Amino acid sequence: MLFIFAFLLIVILVVLVRCIVIVPQSNAYVTEWLGVYKDTWGAGLRIRTPFVERISRKVSLKEEAADFPPQPVITRDNVTMMIDTVVFFQVFDAKMYAYGVNRPIQAIENLSATTLRDIIGSMTLDETLTSRDLINTKITASLDEATDRWGIKVNRVELKNIEPPVEIRQAMEKQMKADREKRASILLAEGEKQAAITRAEGEKESAVLRAEAVKETKIREAQGEAEAVLTVQRAVADAIKLMNEANPSDGVIAIKSLEAFEKAADGKATKIIIPSEIQGLAGLAASAKTIFDTEDPKATITKTVPKQ
Repeated sequence: MLFIFAFLLIVILVVLVRCIVIVPQSNAYVTEWLGVYKDTWGAGLRIRTPFVERISRKVSLKEEAADFPPQPVITRDNVTMMIDTVVFFQVFDAKMYAYGVNRPIQAIENLSATTLRDIIGSMTLDETLTSRDLINTKITASLDEATDRWGIKVNRVELKNIEPPVEIRQAMEKQMKADREKRASILLAEGEKQAAITRAEGEKESAVLRAEAVKETKIREAQGEAEAVLTVQRAVADAIKLMNEANPSDGVIAIKSLEAFEKAADGKATKIIIPSEIQGLAGLAASAKTIFDTEDPKATITKTVPKQ
């Protein structure tokens, strides 16, 4: 009897434990009562009715990413490309997710491929390669609208890779190489142009500096010559002033005049005009020179006494 009571107690405890359900955060449990939808449990502690109530679906409410394999698509200009996509989605209604569609991920994949073919089929190859953001926006809006009845919110769709045919890739690589070489040539020409401009500006500045130096040199030379002329004139003026203060006789003046003519005769002049008053003094100077050149000047000098 005691054994049976213990067994029944254990069974009751097991049943009670199994009736206690803890729903984790960011999850939702869909429950059924005898096979019919009853309720959707959010996070927290829940008690279910034993034997008649069960959890039919455990749904995560977190955002999920579904990476789909490449899909062949044809552009408007009949170019076949392989494009693979990543769909980021989130369940907002666990009941609709559980009962709306069978295998929701596969349904999203098929819907994504169909929508992608429709969008790419209306675009050319160049538009497809350059309009990735536009394609993402269009396919996101289309999938989000189609999956609302499944309790799924499509947040965004990203195109991972766009692979055109091999021959087109080779042509694109050649074009890119030509563009790079063109840009390199342009940059080289711009560099040479800038270098030439810099050299020209340097030569211009150098020429200006040389001209300024020559100008400064000539100015200093002119100032030096002017100062030299001014100094000579001042010396001549001082000499004339001293001569005037000494009050020289006519003989001294005549002798100085003869000395000046002597210096003039040493030059390149071929004709010298001597004033008449100096010509008489020339003879007097010659006689005086003859007297001073004799051995006994006193013997040759005769004193002339004027008659009374």
